[in-house]
Amino acid sequence: MARILYRNADVDLMARMMRAEAEGEGKQGMLYVGNVIVNRVVADCTDFRDLRTVEQVIFQVQGGNYSFEAVQKGNVFYQAAREVERRLARLNLRYWREHPAKYALWYFNPYGPCPSTWYSQPFSGQFKLHCFYEPAAGTCPSVYH
Repeated sequence: MARILYRNADVDLMARMMRAEAEGEGKQGMLYVGNVIVNRVVADCTDFRDLRTVEQVIFQVQGGNYSFEAVQKGNVFYQAAREVERRLARLNLRYWREHPAKYALWYFNPYGPCPSTWYSQPFSGQFKLHCFYEPAAGTCPSVYH
């Protein structure tokens, strides 16, 4: 059973985002970005309370900006999805979850070391240049299911 309901259009959209955000970090890095996308659909808390689809997550606007920088600035995001990223997106949508992004709702690429918290959310780990953060204890139980 899939982690969330999805359509073929969601697979393509997610594949494009995974590539745009983490192509330089290989398949593993792209899978971690996919984890965060699916986790945000699943999460019923904080900034993600009313998001229930991949499209809503990817095009979410917070503070006047898109949540994912690639939507606003990324020319790679606007290229067609490739089959390799589609396969990775399907893995995330169906079942794939792994540390440090297993429960992560946020990630970013800092100019230095990963901070121990990011907007009060605890650091869950790093993969190459991306730092991942999961919800503070007890604040988002839905993401842990």
